Amino acid sequence: MAGLAVNVDHIATLRQARGADYPDPVAAAVLAELGGADGIVVHLRGDRRHVQDRDLYLLKQTVLSKLILEMAATPETLQIAADVQPDLVTLVPERREEITTEGGLDAIALTDTVSNAIEALHGRDIPVSLFIDPDRRQIEKARELNADMIEIHTGRFCDVKKPNEKSAAFADIETAAKRAKALDLGVNAGHGICYNTIKSFHGLSEIDEYSIGHSIVARAALVGMEKAVREMRALIVGI
Repeated sequence: MAGLAVNVDHIATLRQARGADYPDPVAAAVLAELGGADGIVVHLRGDRRHVQDRDLYLLKQTVLSKLILEMAATPETLQIAADVQPDLVTLVPERREEITTEGGLDAIALTDTVSNAIEALHGRDIPVSLFIDPDRRQIEKARELNADMIEIHTGRFCDVKKPNEKSAAFADIETAAKRAKALDLGVNAGHGICYNTIKSFHGLSEIDEYSIGHSIVARAALVGMEKAVREMRALIVGI
């Protein structure tokens, strides 16, 4: 059965929008775990627009499931990861002007940077995932670079509206997941998945875990974090 990793970045976004000390992503993580989350995800961006260093260090002390750190492969974040020792690092692309991560990491174009980051993290016994588009070349590059797993970028599938385009986008995800498994890579999936789109993944057993943030946090604003996570967890159990 696939797991659910809950991204609490948007709790931090809400806090930073007011310049207050609440809501606290650490408290949200506790409630998410009570709701059945199998992991907690945070993206420590270079500009610290939402998650702060304080959040990451406190989450390391309080998360009981597993802590997944999304980050760009920069010297600063590599040093922080070495210090915090998360259970998994997911390397992602990062642009200052983007609202959210807009696409997968180009492991082919950034071979040296990604390779050096993986080597450094493995040297600290930290497993590494690459957040990549459902592209066979990127998957094979991830295997070549000795990544432990990939996270398939599901944004295109979740965003397109036309049925034929949606079907084609999902077919790409399915092919990517099967190819990654054939290469003995772990397979996670995330970006844009909501309470409706998660149902489309029924039968795709190659995916080990779903990373979901915005839709859960949005629902949590109405029904509470623990309930929002339980509802998503129930949908995943049904896959």
